[in-house]
Parts: sequence; structure tokens; C-alpha cells
Amino acid sequence: MIKTPLNFFIHDKALCESSDIGENTRIWAFVHILAGAKIGNNCNICDHVFVENDVSICNNVTIKCGVQLWDGIEVQDNVFIGPNVTFTNDKFPRSKVYPKEFLKTIIKRGASIGANATILPGISIGQHAMVGAGSVVTESIPDNAIVLGNPARIVDFNQCEKFYYHNLKPNLKYETFLKNVSLYSASTHKDNRGQLSYFEFDKLCGIQIKRTFTIFDIKDNKYRGNHAHKKCHQLISCLHGSVKVMTDDGKKRQIIELNAPNIILHIAPRTWNVLFDFKDNPVINVHTSDYYDRKDYFNEYSELLSIEGLYP
Repeated sequence: MIKTPLNFFIHDKALCESSDIGENTRIWAFVHILAGAKIGNNCNICDHVFVENDVSICNNVTIKCGVQLWDGIEVQDNVFIGPNVTFTNDKFPRSKVYPKEFLKTIIKRGASIGANATILPGISIGQHAMVGAGSVVTESIPDNAIVLGNPARIVDFNQCEKFYYHNLKPNLKYETFLKNVSLYSASTHKDNRGQLSYFEFDKLCGIQIKRTFTIFDIKDNKYRGNHAHKKCHQLISCLHGSVKVMTDDGKKRQIIELNAPNIILHIAPRTWNVLFDFKDNPVINVHTSDYYDRKDYFNEYSELLSIEGLYP
């Protein structure tokens, strides 16, 4: 094994053509790193890893055996990549036919990818997300999400409590684990024709509704939301089927399943939310306190945390 003056290690059976290697990084046997690659500090690159030219690997990254990192891949700090994870950078590959530019794939800070997972090109794996072993990731993954399967779908979120409700009385507000998230049960009238539920928003929660939209015909591995609002309130109900809603105020994270048409979830501004795990062809109504305004959105979780003073 060779120790260089810059205090990184290269095994004598590795081929490292790049000179942009950070301190305390270890490069083990049969690794091949091309000249254009950039590798940060304190990384551990295990046997039989190939790193192409247009690849950026930041600090404290672990890459286990049998991984190939192709042009266009960015690996941020503290990422773990398990054995034999397969990355791709061309959706329509042909022998000797090259795109003008390879699709970019970003593995964000703190994410982990399990053994034998396959990552399609042009997507991002969110901060602290976790990809289960053998999963095939075809879509970008939100921050903190846990995904499994082929195609990969969200099954949970890191450090997330489950909030369960039952026997909610109508016309009352019920607090959840998050101060900006609450539940209401609509008034229900039942007779021999069936049931009718109604909810008077301004009387019960003091919110004037300006916009309503319906979500339906949702594909199995998709998710919705993945944002927060700056000023807009959302009131969500599931008229048919079920959906899980993850809400996050930057300090605490919870999941609530909506599976009854008379239950309404109120999400106040500055609360991150993701709708996932759609079952039984759900129909979801969302009522909002404001008209659509793209400037009212936090589209990056880190931006919300920064505003709340929670992000370094």
C-alpha cells in the first residue's frame, strides 16, 4: 500500500489517474479512478470500484465493492453506497452512440443506498433518504424517505412517529404531534338512503377557502406534495381509498393515514408534507386558503429549515 505526501492511501493494486483526492481518503485494491474525477476527504472506496471522469464524490463517503460511477453522478457528503449498486446515465443506450450530455444524478447528503439497488439516470436521492437492497429507483426520492421495491416506492420516513386517531367527535379540533397540524371530523347525517358529511371551514377552523383541487388516478409508485407553503393553509380529505401524509416542521416528523371521507387534515404554513402509499384508487380533495402562487412554495426541504433557523 502506498501513502502519499497528501495523506491519502492508494492500494498498490489500484489505478488512480486523478490528482484531486482529499486527505484521509482510502482507495483499495482493483479500484480504477479516471483523471477527471474529484474525490473529497475521508472517503473509503472499496475493491473493484470504477469512477469515470465527470464524477464528484464529496467528503466522508463510503462506496462498497463492485460499484461503477459513470459520468454525470454527484455524491454529496456522508453518503453510503452498498455493494454492487448499479448507476446508469443514459435512458436509451446504444453501442457507440453517445448523447451530447449525460443525465445528471445526485445522491444528496447523508443518503444510503442498499446492496444491489439500481438507480436510473437523471434523478436525485434526497438527503438522509434510504434505498432498500435490490430496489429499482425510477423517480427522484424526497428527503428522509425510505423506499423499497421495483419500481421503488415510499414505505416510510426516517425518525417518523405514527399518529393514530379513532372516534373523533364532529366539529372539534384535535391536535397531533405537530403544532401546525390538526384533525377535524366532519358532521355526518345518516338515514336509509346512506350518509352525508359536511364541513363548514370558516366556522370550525377560521379559514376561508379560495381553491379546491382533486387528486385521483394516481400511479402506485408515485408521491405528491413534497413541499411546504409560506402562507397558504391546506385542508386534505380522502374521499375514497386511503393515503398516508407525512408532515414535518423541521423538529418533528409524523405520518397520518387518511382513510375516511369525513376526516379532514389541516396543514398550516411552513410545514413540509408528502402524500404517499396510495391504496384502493384513492380520491383526495385539497382545499386551500389561497389561490395558486408558485412563489408561495418551499420546494427544497433545506430552504424551509433555513427559514426556521434549523439548518446550518
